[in-house]
Amino acid sequence: MRLAPRPRPVHTVSDVTVWTGAGWQAHVDVALADGVVDEVRDHTPASGPDGAGVLEDPGVLDGSGAYLIPGFANTHTHVQQSLCRGVGEGRPLLEWLLAVGESMNAVTPERAYVATAAAALEGLLSGATTLVEHMWPNPSAEVHDAVLAALDDVGVRAVLGRGVADRADPSRRWGFDPRLMQSLDSAFADVDRLRGASGERVTLGLAVPNPRSLTIPGMRAAAAFAAERDLTVMIHLSETGTDDAMCREHTGMSAIDYLAEGGLIGERLLAVHGVELDAAARRTLAAAGAAVSWNPVSNMRLGSGVAPVTELLAAGVAVGLGVDGAGSNDRQDMLETLRAGAYVQRAHARRADLFDTAAMLAIACDGAARALGQPDPAAPGGVAPGRLADLTLLRFERDFACLPVSDPGASLLTCGTPRIVDTVLVGGEVVVADGRSTRIDVEALTRALLAAGGPQRVPEKAGTLK
Repeated sequence: MRLAPRPRPVHTVSDVTVWTGAGWQAHVDVALADGVVDEVRDHTPASGPDGAGVLEDPGVLDGSGAYLIPGFANTHTHVQQSLCRGVGEGRPLLEWLLAVGESMNAVTPERAYVATAAAALEGLLSGATTLVEHMWPNPSAEVHDAVLAALDDVGVRAVLGRGVADRADPSRRWGFDPRLMQSLDSAFADVDRLRGASGERVTLGLAVPNPRSLTIPGMRAAAAFAAERDLTVMIHLSETGTDDAMCREHTGMSAIDYLAEGGLIGERLLAVHGVELDAAARRTLAAAGAAVSWNPVSNMRLGSGVAPVTELLAAGVAVGLGVDGAGSNDRQDMLETLRAGAYVQRAHARRADLFDTAAMLAIACDGAARALGQPDPAAPGGVAPGRLADLTLLRFERDFACLPVSDPGASLLTCGTPRIVDTVLVGGEVVVADGRSTRIDVEALTRALLAAGGPQRVPEKAGTLK
């Protein structure tokens, strides 16, 4: 379903209004070179041979009347769940996990490709140029190859977390689904294979389902493997009270102390959710330089609670924004998540002056950069020299519900929808133009998604542990 490749590299975004990280700068040209932002300078009109017309250069993207921001980094998703929308609706986390687990057991390479293409493209169309994919453990090399192929076809930048676990438990209370497990050595070997097969836009990482899924020797092996290769390690942590309760019951330690015992906490750790992280856990993560992926819409949908983002930031913990899988969101819309995240934190604190546009863009674009192996940006959330040329061009007139625009930052945060996303660049290449993919046949993708649908079997309720 990939369109015939017609890459369009851009070397200049012309006469655009740019978000600098602190405010908007109008009428500038953004020069791109070798996949990064090279210069942000005052706009200089280009003239044609007769001195009157604009040069017809396909490498120049006309930004007049538009607004340029960095692409979002969706720091947590499960792309396979784009075939699980609505599954387990109204169920608490553990029951929902069992329901979604049945779909994960049914994944095939063909379904994996369709699901990945759908999730990655939906994210791109909302301005998410990077996605962090947390795959569940799966022994099939072909499934992983299909995910890589779809990511490459869509053109998104990605960190692909290859699932690992070494404690089996069909109930998933103190371990992981044994039907999807393999030895750690086999999983590590496949990570190395995938690293060799991935393109320049996809890097590999390790994805741990939760603290309950790895033994202490398993954590130490995973930490050593990742450190040797400078990989991100991502783990669901303290989404509800289950992690602490089960770790204390089985080991006598809190979940954060259990991870520390296994050597898993460091600069490349991305802890996902963190709703129940207490002050001691926040101090531990901050001291290690770890990051938290904040997933507000998913946490609301599953009734998990509100992540202590204000407290995390105050403690010095890096925080990025995540959409989570379409089984618990149920969309891959980063603009929706941007707005919902700000609003839920304001409601929780009973303060309207928190999490403004600057704060939210810094979190959504760069909050977890270090954990993802990216350099700390000079201007968090802003377009500046040295940043990857992963950029989103917004035109508010594409959606009348955003008009009139009195404050573009406020309009972006409070009104923004995927309809305002006009053009998306990844590495300086146009992967979305006029709100449509330049790489994927959306009609063919739609037919494949319809063919992949059908009723899902939802297991009976499995206890009350949350």
